[in-house]
Amino acid sequence: MLPLPVLEQAAAELTNYRGSGMSVMEMSHRSKVYVEIFNETKAKLKRIMQVPDTHEVLFMAGGATMQFAAVPFNLIGKTGKADYAVTGNFSGLAMKEAKKYGEINIAASSEDKNHTYIPQQDALSLSGDASYFHYCSNNTIYGTEWNYVPETGDVPLVCDMSSNILSKPVDVSKYGVIYAGVQKNMAPAGVAVVIIDKSLAGNEHPLTPKLLSYKVMIDSDSMHNTPPCYTIYMLGLVLDWLDTQGGTAGMEKIKSDKAKLLYDVLDDSKMFIGCADKAARSDMNVTFRTTSDELDAQFIKEATKLGFVNLKGHRNVGGMRASIYNAMPTEGVKKLADFVREFEAKN
Repeated sequence: MLPLPVLEQAAAELTNYRGSGMSVMEMSHRSKVYVEIFNETKAKLKRIMQVPDTHEVLFMAGGATMQFAAVPFNLIGKTGKADYAVTGNFSGLAMKEAKKYGEINIAASSEDKNHTYIPQQDALSLSGDASYFHYCSNNTIYGTEWNYVPETGDVPLVCDMSSNILSKPVDVSKYGVIYAGVQKNMAPAGVAVVIIDKSLAGNEHPLTPKLLSYKVMIDSDSMHNTPPCYTIYMLGLVLDWLDTQGGTAGMEKIKSDKAKLLYDVLDDSKMFIGCADKAARSDMNVTFRTTSDELDAQFIKEATKLGFVNLKGHRNVGGMRASIYNAMPTEGVKKLADFVREFEAKN
């Protein structure tokens, strides 16, 4: 979901961006007017996320899935080994991709309980000689979220933040690499934001494709080839909107309050059950179910008629999933909470 003011501004500028006579979709990525858009967007993201000078912001095509390969291509060569925490679908896919390029140690897994929890620090089995430690901070399918930053000593942290980036402040200095597909909290699909400690670049595997090389992308300022221009422009508009919400600190309060609205209703219910352990609940993706598959189907059918869309849970979990990313208004969550209460009262 995108904020309405962002969509309205994009619509107003669609055919003629600030008197240029062109749509942003039509511009050369090397033109003065587009380079200004690019530089402004990058500067906004650095400011809002307080990215230190030790790190660089990259805009790379292929979404987060492409980073499943880019990370090991660039980083695993130091020792030939890496640690992965598997707490959901996407961290599992990242781990399988990395196995092509080196020795992978499963430092933690929540598969034994269908990914309903997040292993805590004392449960992490760190190998010590890993080139990096990889985890996914929010698990969309299972509705779990890491409530702490893993401590890995001198081993660089790599985090897939695709589904909760910009929802709360992050100490970027703790990470070697942060990457995120933008289509949850940042912009329309089409680009991955990569924030990398520059000291980690330049040691990629010799067979690394140029467009997956962090060093190449740093040296070319993400413009080795034509970047996803319109998506980057839209990200800039979303970052402007985020400023009006109080930045990441303001958004953390808003998103926590929104999630609490829904979780409080589920906790009070005798019919609805939250799927994730309370200690690991995601503020972005609320997964829940009723006491039967038939009631789940009825709930989804009635909800759809009332305008609640995409509530059906993933096939691995079943039940329902309410994705309440940054742009979802509090009013929408309140209405869903009210419908949960009404459905239970009627059934």
